[in-house]
Amino acid sequence: MKNIWKQEPQLYSLNKNRIAGLTDELEIIITGRGKNWLSAEMPVKAKHKQPFGIVHGGATAALAETVASIAGWLCVDHKKQATVGLELNINHLRAVREGYLTAFSKAVHVGRKTQVWQIDIFNKNFKQVSTARLTVAVIDTI
Repeated sequence: MKNIWKQEPQLYSLNKNRIAGLTDELEIIITGRGKNWLSAEMPVKAKHKQPFGIVHGGATAALAETVASIAGWLCVDHKKQATVGLELNINHLRAVREGYLTAFSKAVHVGRKTQVWQIDIFNKNFKQVSTARLTVAVIDTI
C-alpha cells in the first residue's frame, strides 16, 4: 500500500494544535495513522448522549467528519490548499450507552479536487456501531 500523506505530523501535534471548538468540546483525539488511514477516539459521556441515554447521532457524525477531514488535510499541501466537507452520509447500526467510540477513516479516493473517505466506528468491544462516507473538496488557499 502506497503512503498517501503529504504531511506527517506527530499525533501529539495533531491533538495539541487543534483549534478549540466542537472537536475539543466532544473530546475527540487522533489516536493512530497508517499508510492510508487515520483513527480517532471519543469518550461516551452525558454530553454525547440524547435524552434516551444513548450516543447522539450528531456526536457520532462529528467524530466521523473530524477524523476524515483531518485525514484529507494531511493529503494536501497545507501551505496552498485546504479540505472542506461536501457531503457526509452516516448509518447508525448499534446503540452505545457507555465507554468510548473508535473511528477508522480510510481513503477511498484522493484526487486533485475531491477526496472520498470511508469511516467505520466501533464501540469498546470492537463491535461496529456506525459506518459513514465523507466527500471533501480540495480548495486553494492562495
